[in-house]
Order: sequence, then C-alpha cells, then structure tokens
Amino acid sequence: MTSASPSSETVFGSGDYRYQAVADWPQLPAGWSFVEVVGVAVDSRDRVFVFNRGEHPIILFEPDGTFRGAWGEGLFNNPHGITIGPSDEVWLTDYKEHTVRKFTADGKLLMTLGQSNSPSDTGIQGMDYRTIRQPGGPFNMPTNLAFAPSGEFYISDGYGNSRVHKFSADGKLLFSWGTPGDGPGEFNLPHGIAVDRQGRVYVADRENSRIQVFTPDGKFLAVWTDTSRPMQIYFDRDDRAFVCDVGFRAGLFPWQSAPPAPIPPATVRVFDLNGQVLSKFGGGDDPCALGNFYAPHGICVDSTGAIYVGEVTMSAGGYRGLVSADCHTLQKFVPVHYNSPDKN
Repeated sequence: MTSASPSSETVFGSGDYRYQAVADWPQLPAGWSFVEVVGVAVDSRDRVFVFNRGEHPIILFEPDGTFRGAWGEGLFNNPHGITIGPSDEVWLTDYKEHTVRKFTADGKLLMTLGQSNSPSDTGIQGMDYRTIRQPGGPFNMPTNLAFAPSGEFYISDGYGNSRVHKFSADGKLLFSWGTPGDGPGEFNLPHGIAVDRQGRVYVADRENSRIQVFTPDGKFLAVWTDTSRPMQIYFDRDDRAFVCDVGFRAGLFPWQSAPPAPIPPATVRVFDLNGQVLSKFGGGDDPCALGNFYAPHGICVDSTGAIYVGEVTMSAGGYRGLVSADCHTLQKFVPVHYNSPDKN
C-alpha cells in the first residue's frame, strides 16, 4: 500500500518537526459526512478510526485514506473522545451520556463505565464549569481517556466535573483527584489527557490555558503555560507531546471574551518533556485554509510520524455562519522527514 502524498510544497512547522498537508484525505463514501470530527486514533496497524458526529460515528480508513467500514449508528448521544487501547480495543467517551465504553475494533461492546444519563452530583448548572460546587465521582460529562504503560488508565472528567479518575486495567476505579479552580491540581475543564512512557500524566486544563503534569499517583509535578486553551495531547513513540490548541477565536462560552489583540489562534504545537515548544503551526488568517485550524478537538500521531487533527468546526461556529459549512473537519500532515532514535 502506498501512503498518501503531500498536497503541495508548503511546509508547516519548524526544525525536526516540519510537515506537509495531505489534501482531500480521506475519501468518504458518496453522500457521507463527518459533520465534525471529535477525535481520531490509530491502531497498531496505523488504521485510522475517526469518531465523528455524523450518521456513522466510527469510520475506519487505511493510512492512504481508503475507506474500510463504519459502525456505531444510533449508539451515541454526543461523541467526544477516542482512544485505542493496548490490544487495539476502541474506547469512546460520550459526554452527554456520561459514559465511557470499550468496543472491539469492529464495534462489539465489551464494557461500559459510568451510568447512562446519570451524572455524578457536582452542583454544575448547565454547562457552566464556574458553578461546580464540589468534585464528583465518575462521571459528569467525561472528555478523554489515556493508558499508562502498566495497562491502567486515566479518564478526564470534564465539562461537568473537575476530576481525573484512575482505573485498573480491568476497569476498577482506583482513585480520583482534582477540585475546581486554577491552583496546582485544580481544574477548569480538564479536556484532554495523555501519559508518557515513564507513566507521568498530562492533563489539558483547557479553561486555565495550561497543561498540568502529575505522577502516576496524582501528585502535581509541573505546569506548561505556552498553550492557549489546549484540547487534547498525544505522545509519539519518542515522547514528544503533540497538543492541539483551540485558541480564543472559536468555542468560547457565552461569558467569555477573547484577550486583547493579537488573539491567540488555533494551533498544533510539539513539546519536549520539559514543556519547551519545538514546533508549531496553524494560526493563519483563513482558518479553513489547508494547514490552518478553526476548532481542533482531537489529535494523534501514527508510527510514521504523520499527524491527524480532527475539528468541531460546525458547533464552534459553522452553525452560526462564522465559517463556511465546507470548512475542513479532519486534516492529515505527513512529516518532511522523521528521524527517530528507535530507528537507529
């Protein structure tokens, strides 16, 4: 199988992390639409699972964009996050259903965490995270999931809560941490989560515009602040953190306003383990142009170093006419070169 080819000579990013966009990736069946892509994930064969808010919630593609199938019709209230587990199982968060579910790669349900339509009591009013009175148990509008090297996993929880929950590999709740606020170990909308190869936990604390770093037991270690409303984090095989920022041009709550100009745009950033930015791209005047973003929501990287970025373009502004209805919801970027210590 041949991989997709870059669309032009335009290069995004800098240094060892430079990319070209792949136009028209992937090719959907005639008449199908993602509507918007909440998350994207790759399995051990680099097959691409696209979690979306269209009629076919999970759509599977080969790396070159060849369509391989779909499933999940009628199963989800509001799709939010996707993670591929250690055995290529598919974990999906549904934040309005208040559940996280585990499926086989072809859509057989294996496990459900949380009670359907039964959020934990945090005191939240509507979607206003400022009204959360106390942290709750799993779940109140959960957002994303990440696996530790041990097989244990963490779930960020989320729109209606201010917690991270740690589970055993077989799905038993071990403990939780987090309270509302902006101090160390506090969260205002923990939206994304990732774990590095040493087991440290990274939480995209979206409305605090930071990434907090914790030990496997939830002890605060550090904070990264060179980010603007981070949505999701993904570690590649070299422990580089890829972060999609929504910025302040889209997706603001009604009580929020953008900071003074220049308004931070939506970007993809690459960090080292010390929180230093190695590369970033996006942020052009036209958010719908190839290589730019309007409302990035999910990100992953495959074994070749290719980046996939899903966007919630319609709910963030498309339905209100702020961007065109045909603005991209999924983009693929291939590296100009990809030198990995694992290849030497």
